Amino acid sequence: MRVRAAISPDPDDLFMFRALIEGLVDTRGLTFDVETADTDALNRMASGDGADVNAISIAHYPRVAHAYVLSRHGASVGRGYGPVVVQLAGAADRPLAGLRIAVPGTTTTAYLVLRALIGEFEPVVVPIVPYARTFEALRRGDVDAALLIHEGRLTYADEGCVARLDIGEGWARRTALPLPLGGNVIRRDLGRDTVALVDTVVRDSIAHALDHREAAMDWLLARGVTLRDRARLDQYLAMYANADTLDMGDDGVLGVQAVLDAGAELGLLPASRADFARV
Repeated sequence: MRVRAAISPDPDDLFMFRALIEGLVDTRGLTFDVETADTDALNRMASGDGADVNAISIAHYPRVAHAYVLSRHGASVGRGYGPVVVQLAGAADRPLAGLRIAVPGTTTTAYLVLRALIGEFEPVVVPIVPYARTFEALRRGDVDAALLIHEGRLTYADEGCVARLDIGEGWARRTALPLPLGGNVIRRDLGRDTVALVDTVVRDSIAHALDHREAAMDWLLARGVTLRDRARLDQYLAMYANADTLDMGDDGVLGVQAVLDAGAELGLLPASRADFARV
């Protein structure tokens, strides 16, 4: 059986799917066809003709819950850290509420959590691929600040920026829970048994990556991922491709529900319960 998987081109997603791309684990009769797209595009994909396994923002789940179940495997989870809001060094230190802030998309978890933490602001959607676009928008004065996810979260100082807010820190203070930013969903119409099989094989791929971390990093660097510096790649994977990625844990599940509840309270999402695959 062929399984279509859609993930981001970011190092953490490629890391966890490497074994499926390269045929390094027993796929138990499944053949995975893996494609990549940026976060906002993946969310839109899941809302339409989505892949069998689709990486999405956790905040987007209520919009696709009729078609997908969540997986505990493959999440990007921040424990006291997460995306950061940055400004150019020397910018006026004004309250973030009301500013023009570049965001990677209004369907993203980062956008929802920032709204929950600071209230209203003017979102300006700046695609994150290539991630240099966001810094260019700051320098042109198109935006006052930028909400950075993925690689930009580690490289903003190189671009002459300073951090104003780490939304993972703010979320932890507000909820005492980890912040699940993105995760994998699996199509319900595959049937319960196939969903469980797909979920297990994806977990096996993540476990392989964690067990062969140095080889996986070599592979990522050879592919030319945006983080070309090994030390920074190592730091990024430590943050977003770790034990929580293998299984987000019960507190991660609670964190998912807290994100959905926050979105409903803001009127950004319909009220929804997180529905996880049963393995």
